[in-house]
Amino acid sequence: MNQYYQPRRVGRSGIPDVIFMLLIANGVMFAAQNLLDGPTSATGPLGTYLALWPWGTGYRDFFPWQLLTYGFLHGDITHILFNMLMLWMFGRELETLMGGQRFLIYYLTCVVGAGLVQLVVAAVQGGGYPTIGASGGVFGILLAFGMAFPNRTILLLIPPIPMKAKYLVVLAGLMELYFGVAGARPGIANFAHLGGMAFGFLLLSYWKQSSRR
Repeated sequence: MNQYYQPRRVGRSGIPDVIFMLLIANGVMFAAQNLLDGPTSATGPLGTYLALWPWGTGYRDFFPWQLLTYGFLHGDITHILFNMLMLWMFGRELETLMGGQRFLIYYLTCVVGAGLVQLVVAAVQGGGYPTIGASGGVFGILLAFGMAFPNRTILLLIPPIPMKAKYLVVLAGLMELYFGVAGARPGIANFAHLGGMAFGFLLLSYWKQSSRR
């Protein structure tokens, strides 16, 4: 076991505390979005102030807190269900290993890191659209899971193929890179997903070096 993972016990509910808190927070925010902004809308009060808007577009203002809050907004029910499923699926054992505080720091670092990468990409591409979703944090969780349990077999949903976690991480990273460069999935922040993985790797490497010292 790597030194930056510190075993902790799971709560009585069977879901670690931070995972449970994140699931509730995302669910509450999604309900508020549908109530105040309407489905898939980013122009209501929540979308205006909490979605991640590129700077200098003149359409909506960028505020620093958006680097965090955008990760708690989602576009539709499929978007939030997929992200929360991935968070629960890969995050439970990680929080048990890391401990709640360190897991939360790691997850939020991935969210913010993904947002920073997305701001740079939007500035280069000149896009004026907002970014929402927990995918940057989820991809960071996927990376950490692959590093902690590299030989764990994961059964993919589509297609239903068993694959070791380390290969799943590599495949996911390569697919996001391809889609981002080719522009094959417009409206999807592929480089933000890679940013979440990159910042997660940097933080895990820092923790590992610190524990050695």
